[in-house]
Amino acid sequence: MFTTAIKASDLPMSLEDFLLKALAWADHYPHVAYYYPNNIPYPHQGFAHLLAVSSGPALAMDMDDAFGSLRSQLQQEHPLLCGFMTYDLKNQIEKLHSRNPGYIGFPLLHFFGPELYIYFHNDSLSIFSSENNADNIISAILHTAVPRAASLPQVRVRNRVEKGAYIANVERIRQRILEGDVYELNYCMEFYAEDTVIQPLPLYLALTEASPTPFSGYLKCEDKYLLCASPERFLKKEGQQLISQPIKGTIRRGATPQEDAQLQHQLRHDEKELAENMMIVDLVRNDLSRSCATGTVRVAEMFGIYGFRQVSQMISSVVGELRPDKDLVDALTGAFPMGSMTGAPKISAMQLIEELEATRRGLYAGSMGYITPDNNCDFNVVIRSIQYNASSRYLSYMVGSAITYDSDPEQEYEECLLKAQAILQVLGQA
Repeated sequence: MFTTAIKASDLPMSLEDFLLKALAWADHYPHVAYYYPNNIPYPHQGFAHLLAVSSGPALAMDMDDAFGSLRSQLQQEHPLLCGFMTYDLKNQIEKLHSRNPGYIGFPLLHFFGPELYIYFHNDSLSIFSSENNADNIISAILHTAVPRAASLPQVRVRNRVEKGAYIANVERIRQRILEGDVYELNYCMEFYAEDTVIQPLPLYLALTEASPTPFSGYLKCEDKYLLCASPERFLKKEGQQLISQPIKGTIRRGATPQEDAQLQHQLRHDEKELAENMMIVDLVRNDLSRSCATGTVRVAEMFGIYGFRQVSQMISSVVGELRPDKDLVDALTGAFPMGSMTGAPKISAMQLIEELEATRRGLYAGSMGYITPDNNCDFNVVIRSIQYNASSRYLSYMVGSAITYDSDPEQEYEECLLKAQAILQVLGQA
């Protein structure tokens, strides 16, 4: 790859305007991946600020052996890889199935090697291109119109699961907990709009403006789009270190600093939320232990409270050292799908999810991220996200919460709506 470094002071406009132009320029490519940390301080940092494009085909993958195909690609010399893993890859890790209908149609696993990518820094940018054409690229970007954040006029959004059915299912989960099948379950529901025409990039800009998060991303896979405002990391690999940061525990932000501090204190000392978080931390520790050296898996931070635009969240950080005989794919398959989106015990929870939910999760509760040429990576948890199929004009978002025996169904429903607040806002629903 040819590399060109450019100082922000050498651009004829602000770096922010150049970034917006670059996004609009990139959106003409069939494959686009944009990772945006929103300058939010976060343990182990958020995503790298990165924009990648490709006009060529995605990596050829055997979808019947998706992780085996990915391993074959990673064992060879490879460039930066950008892409995603859908939740339904669980069926290739455990003896599970996905029979609920899916409406967006993302492939099970998708990665592309960009022909060009740009890293954005505080006062500079770095362009990596397969051709020595940085001047032409900059000129093309500068001649592109600046896109503007744009919410939609009110869209007719419907709930796949009506409130009464949702509450009945939460009661069924509580009964299954009482019977000992699971002790926590992440139950989700879909909101959707049919025959809807949107401009995905302006809508993504509106979403990240309404809800800035450290694992925000914009993904274009030909006619399918992900507009992601995720606050959660699934897995980061730095050398031999693995980092997972599950979120369990949510409360609204306060109207004043005093109320906000009181609400965060309430979250930090809520026995139900603490129990939920601890259950998933134990699950993540077990998941990382499958690929990490004995004695290296530890909880670096327990019950950390972090504030985002709409909500405060309880986040724990689990780290470990990858064993020399294990590789990145071992780390991914050992921990996927993320425990915060399943419940515990994990396999039983996923079986019950399939039984109770009305929609195949697809990319929701999956992960988007990137893999560097030296097989380091960073992957988020796809939540707080809009999915869109431009060909079928189908728009979808899903929300969920962790159900324990102590859960109040009405409160769980309200928590789901709270988590969807930013999406409802940009879709003209709030």
